[in-house]
Amino acid sequence: MLILLQQVEPKPGDLIEISRFGYRHWALYVGYGYVIHLVTRTGFSSLMSVVADKAVVRKEPLWAVVKDDDYWVNNKHDRKLPRRSVDQIIQEAESLVGKTMPYSVTSENCEHFVTKLRYGVARSDQVGAEWALLCVCVCVYAMVAGMVGIVGIGVLVAAATFIGSLLSDNKQEDE
Repeated sequence: MLILLQQVEPKPGDLIEISRFGYRHWALYVGYGYVIHLVTRTGFSSLMSVVADKAVVRKEPLWAVVKDDDYWVNNKHDRKLPRRSVDQIIQEAESLVGKTMPYSVTSENCEHFVTKLRYGVARSDQVGAEWALLCVCVCVYAMVAGMVGIVGIGVLVAAATFIGSLLSDNKQEDE
């Protein structure tokens, strides 16, 4: 069930899906313009969350979390899973605000967090091929950056050696 927020006001307990560059961030609408969401220490809008192992539960205005990104209500498991009562969802979410939680992009991410609150079951559809590809890309980037760094140091050492030998040759000619 995908509803654009520009057309429908979210209700307490609704899951908010936020489109970020390269992934989706998830939050739980708790009413009065606020959401509760899981934020890594690297920042919720950062792809570097792949390396995070801890996250903090925050309550913030929806507009501050969304910024300029697209977002919508997406209670996507309502037809497959029983939803907890709104009171249960909000009470548990509010009790977690400010707490540090374990984080894993593959098993304990922001989508797992909000689906556990709404349905009592942690689920994330974005974990899979896309995240595996992202992890591979990050690892390849790190390896290439490391190799470029090693090659760069080698080039500097070779250049310094060459310049040193030229200076040494000039010194011998002067004598």
